Amino acid sequence: MRIVKWIIVGLLVLTLGALLHYTLPRHEIVRIVGVETRLETFGINRFFYASVPSGAGEADSRDVRYIETFRPTGREIVFRNEDTGWGWPPYFKMNSADMQARARDMVSSSADPLWVRVTYYGVRSRMLSIYPNAIRLRPAEGPEESTIPWSRIIGLIGLAVLAFWVWRVLRRFRRRRVEPFMEATAERTASARGRWRRFWDRLRGRG
Repeated sequence: MRIVKWIIVGLLVLTLGALLHYTLPRHEIVRIVGVETRLETFGINRFFYASVPSGAGEADSRDVRYIETFRPTGREIVFRNEDTGWGWPPYFKMNSADMQARARDMVSSSADPLWVRVTYYGVRSRMLSIYPNAIRLRPAEGPEESTIPWSRIIGLIGLAVLAFWVWRVLRRFRRRRVEPFMEATAERTASARGRWRRFWDRLRGRG
């Protein structure tokens, strides 16, 4: 039983860690080499793209904006550029068209690079055709610019504070409600067992 308990706890921790890794913002220093809008056909990867606008209906394919970049190491990374709206994650991004124009203006070559700091969330999967979503662009001082993930740190601290508050509330509820109820139930059960034993003893004595 203890093994099953730890397996469940481990799965919950892994699920929470994966959710936080996908949702919390990260940063990359990159050089933008191109922007494009192409028709994307969705399958099981639909969950990792923005929701269809209200009233538009569910579509198997639609246009998606992309920003093509290279890291200082020479490795490529492609971002999608989609609004998050009021859904999840709660970045309230509604300026994807403006960001596409800004990204087009930041396109540069390897001979004369313009380094850009991209704030994004999500993961890249070539097998499932999943791309991280860019939520902010700004010029960087250079390829070696330090990127302290303040948003990520603040988000983790906020979640820790929330988890501690929930734990305190549940602990107080247990002390005030659950434990007295369990004690009262145990007393009633013990009293009922005592009455049953006395009744049974009287029956046996008569026999």
